[in-house]
Amino acid sequence: MPTGGGKTVIFSEITRRYIQATGKKVLILTHRIELCAQTAKMLEEFGVSNLVINSAVKELPVPNEYMCFVAMVETLNNRLRDKILDLDNIGLMIVDEAHYNSFGKLFRFYEKGVVLGVTATPLSSNIDIRMKDTYDELIVGESIASLIESGFLARATTYHYHVGLTSLKVGRSGDYTVSSSERLYNNNAMQDKLLSAYKEKCIGKKTLIFNNGIATSQYVYATFQEAGFEIKHLDHTYTSKERRDILQWFREKPDAILTSVSILTTGFDEPTVDCIILNRATKSLTLYFQMIGRGSRVLPFKKEFSVVDLGNNLNRFGLWEEPVNWPSIFESPEFYLEGIPGDEQIELNYRYEMPEDLCQLFSKSDPIHFDVFEEHRLALSEFKRPKVVMENSIHQHIKICMENSTTVDEALHLADLLKEEIEYRVRVYSRCLSKTSESYVKWLQEDYKRNLKVNIIRNSHQASGLFKGAE
Repeated sequence: MPTGGGKTVIFSEITRRYIQATGKKVLILTHRIELCAQTAKMLEEFGVSNLVINSAVKELPVPNEYMCFVAMVETLNNRLRDKILDLDNIGLMIVDEAHYNSFGKLFRFYEKGVVLGVTATPLSSNIDIRMKDTYDELIVGESIASLIESGFLARATTYHYHVGLTSLKVGRSGDYTVSSSERLYNNNAMQDKLLSAYKEKCIGKKTLIFNNGIATSQYVYATFQEAGFEIKHLDHTYTSKERRDILQWFREKPDAILTSVSILTTGFDEPTVDCIILNRATKSLTLYFQMIGRGSRVLPFKKEFSVVDLGNNLNRFGLWEEPVNWPSIFESPEFYLEGIPGDEQIELNYRYEMPEDLCQLFSKSDPIHFDVFEEHRLALSEFKRPKVVMENSIHQHIKICMENSTTVDEALHLADLLKEEIEYRVRVYSRCLSKTSESYVKWLQEDYKRNLKVNIIRNSHQASGLFKGAE
């Protein structure tokens, strides 16, 4: 069942009914201490007395009055290994966040009862151990779309900003390495893109930013502070008190901005989050759903939230609310993983479309679009040098900027707004050339922007400051 769909509520009710119907005990496993506390609290609300087995529990008499236990995997494994506890009277074991698939070590102590795994994404985080190798049957609950229509989840509006990811490296875990992500996301261009995206889509909203590295999150913190925004950074090195204080601040401040590194993907529930920014790319479908799910909680005054994607994750996985064939993924996860488009494929399929509000700023021009592939084909057919394509593209941009302006400053401002389209045109041009390095593409993009502004100023002087838009 999706994040926010009520898995904890449902398995708490299952626990209550199971104990009542069978008289047997229930064991609930989690992988994080925060989840232990949340689960224990929910069980109490359902009238299920329970004991959290943590480091303070050194022994447990048999028999005992508890009908339900909540434990972290490692803690329980150590107690069972040392024979301090036994699972003889456990009839039902519930595994929370079952996709982690790290609970198998406990199954050797437990062979007589039922195992119920619960997860938002039945796709194992360990590519070598399939979910179907542990579980016999998949039970699929309501879909995200259904929960939205029923009013149980907020509706997401997703904004996508294209990012060139071909420089990223994939590690042994199957996801992008932190080092390659930080090289990409720590540069000034990406920080500017993030800040611009926030100003365009999230300003004034409670915003949670996900990154793939502590250094990146710290850069984000510095960038937003320098821009005059109140922001805090959080990562796993912070103490429990520091974390509590930061999350309390985030909860209470209506337009708070919190930048973090993956630690808030599970066990964190703050319904007032209005905007999720994915300032990272991931190949993990589970992580994609977990990050977006942090904004999906509904409130009486909150029925929608925003998602800003700065990692081409939308192209990789589709919209958060789109249907997913979970039974197929459960049966054959390898086929699903093989079918996820790679970064080069995403890059080749990417087509820039100027947003409608930007098109309106160029309404006095027709056409405002420029087909780089077609211009390159024509140049070759007429035996012209390839660089004439970029020259023609710059001339077309100069024309539409000047046609829709009355001053040089207005034209230069329009040129700045064409940044995304310029970067796209240059990338298409570089593909036409077949062999170009990433550094050469970056240089071409900056050279294009510089030439565009220089020529706007030069043309305006030649026209004695008179712009067609003012005639």
